[in-house]
Amino acid sequence: MDYDVVVIGAGPAGYVCAIRASQLGQKVAIVDKEWLGGVCLNIGCIPSKSLLKNAEVAHTLRERGKEFGFAFENLQLDYSVAVKRSRQVSNRLTKGVGFLMKKNKIDVHMGRAHLTSHSTVEVSGEEGVISLNAKNIVIATGAHAKAPGAFNLDGKRVVTYWEAILQESRPASAIIVGSGAIGVEFATVWNSYGTDVTIIEMLPRVVPLEDEEVSKELAKSLIKYGITLMIDTRVENIAASDEQVSVTVSGAAGEQMLVADQVLVAIGFAPNSNDLGLEALGVEMNEGGAVKVDIGMRTNVSGVNAIGDVTGELMLAHVGSAQGIVCAETIAGHPTVELNYKMMPRATYCHPEIASFGLTEAEATEQGFEVKVAKFTFQANGKALGLGDYAGWVKMVSDAKYGELLGAHMIGPGVTELLPELTLAQSMELSGEEIARNVHAHPSLSEVLMETAHGLVGDYIHM
Repeated sequence: MDYDVVVIGAGPAGYVCAIRASQLGQKVAIVDKEWLGGVCLNIGCIPSKSLLKNAEVAHTLRERGKEFGFAFENLQLDYSVAVKRSRQVSNRLTKGVGFLMKKNKIDVHMGRAHLTSHSTVEVSGEEGVISLNAKNIVIATGAHAKAPGAFNLDGKRVVTYWEAILQESRPASAIIVGSGAIGVEFATVWNSYGTDVTIIEMLPRVVPLEDEEVSKELAKSLIKYGITLMIDTRVENIAASDEQVSVTVSGAAGEQMLVADQVLVAIGFAPNSNDLGLEALGVEMNEGGAVKVDIGMRTNVSGVNAIGDVTGELMLAHVGSAQGIVCAETIAGHPTVELNYKMMPRATYCHPEIASFGLTEAEATEQGFEVKVAKFTFQANGKALGLGDYAGWVKMVSDAKYGELLGAHMIGPGVTELLPELTLAQSMELSGEEIARNVHAHPSLSEVLMETAHGLVGDYIHM
């Protein structure tokens, strides 16, 4: 079987790369050991957002009846129905990926892939053992959850996102280790259904990669919802029994033991680069196993490329898809772009939502910019007040000298949907003045962007 391009991994990076390569006239095959759509569509981004919608409804029914004028004598919430709905959403989208493969005449081979040379992939799976010859191979194998061996993952009491998103019952009490996106999103879901949630974070603040003010605002909301936060706290040991799990932690208060029904370990990811044959080919990787690539997604071995989480550049589905398009265009000799990972959008779908891109205020100052910052609250936005969801704000960071937008950091209702206007403005080199002069519909959440931009260039209108 001879191909121009063989893609290993059918997640958002791999299948997008395969589609773009086919559009550019390449003969393409895609290989995956488990499923089309990868982790994102099957047990990650997509089903988690479905669960978060259920959680939003559950929170409203449980906590906000008086505000909206309704009451229940015997409210019953069935978490298993939420999980089943999330599976239906995932299944619909994965079937859609299968349709796209057929539409674009991409051959699909299900099985485990191994590179036997820079132009040959051996696949062991449904079709037995087959050999695929390729002018170009694209590694898009993703990443897996990290966990120290001492955490004793058992898939029942001590779990990763994988088991957590598939289980049809929620724990009555849960300890979440790590306060990144997965940690705070699961905290939002479980807490909304009534789970007693504790978050343990080793660093000094929750969502530690976000702007410091975002961390403070989110912590305030999580505490308001009854979630216990333990920051600057290290997990020393996790021990599970048939009935519960014990977690020994150490922090400012010394060492203590916590007990819960379940522990979710959400401390990050490691690239899936082992057992592919990359080492034997001399493909260069860093100490963590991430495959090194250039701006065209090429490795140091001719004909071998890599995209998505396995590169370790920025482990987000949309970044992987963007890399996939660049990779396909590079292979085909088609004009493409150079990705700026610092300016990529980042989104966390907890409540309130978090969205950001670019430099924080502290980073911009450290890099020597004369920084100008503007911030506008959702409490002054009519649409947010009408929704009854007005915690948070939008913060823009710009270069005072030239007006260049350096970054934005948002927490509040629907901010993940507001982000593209600002990333587009930054990529098109629009100034705060031009964002402010862009007329936004009223009433809308997007007016907060306009108001913040007014603050950058002159005076706020409604504050």
